[in-house]
Amino acid sequence: MSNRSNHLASRLAAEFIGTFALIFIGAGAAAVVGDGAGLDGIGAVAFAHGLTVMVFAFAYGSLSGAHFNPAVTIGVFSVGAIRAGDAVAYILSQLAGGVAGGILLLAVLGGTATGLGTPQLAHDLALGATTTLTITPAAGFAIEAVLGFFLVTVVLNTAVGGRAGNLAPFAIGMTLTLNIIMGGALTGAAFNPARALGPMIATGKLTDAWLYVLAPIVGAVIAAWVHAGLTRMARERTVAAGPASAAG
Repeated sequence: MSNRSNHLASRLAAEFIGTFALIFIGAGAAAVVGDGAGLDGIGAVAFAHGLTVMVFAFAYGSLSGAHFNPAVTIGVFSVGAIRAGDAVAYILSQLAGGVAGGILLLAVLGGTATGLGTPQLAHDLALGATTTLTITPAAGFAIEAVLGFFLVTVVLNTAVGGRAGNLAPFAIGMTLTLNIIMGGALTGAAFNPARALGPMIATGKLTDAWLYVLAPIVGAVIAAWVHAGLTRMARERTVAAGPASAAG
């Protein structure tokens, strides 16, 4: 029991540190770059998130699985790859890491003037010379859910399913990068309750917090269902092909 407790404690520490780094570096980059920086700015923020997750997944993947995201943990739990009690502990550690990262940003950036990388829905976003776009909560929910679906799909098929070998952290990090390039200007592209709540709590601005918490979880659960269904279909094909091969 003591060995298991010590092992869980080390895994929770890894999740705390990885999530803390994601908020401090990823949200910090968003705060420094600021709004209106264009595609180059969004690309910088996207790579700040993606590279952070990639390097810490290489560092801690073999220890904790390197979830760094409550939605990922819920997706992994939904396919039976983590115990319920461990999943709850992971989520609490991730949220604590997110809040700690947000509070440190508050301290080093001298207040909330930068927004601390808090995600928000776009209002009057300029598209081209004459068109503007405002993202409604319904559209924002859909975007965050789809981005969460993509991330958890990649996690389940690489880190959990073992299909990418040692390259799983690279695949996961690049998924974050691509997601943020697409959705960064629209919703802030958090698709991670800890990434959203950390800066929100530090700034005291909880606008649309429900959306940023629930949407990626919905996407994660759908990704888990799809993954389980495809895995079952592949297993059934393998079983059906076995007797045919033997008969041949």
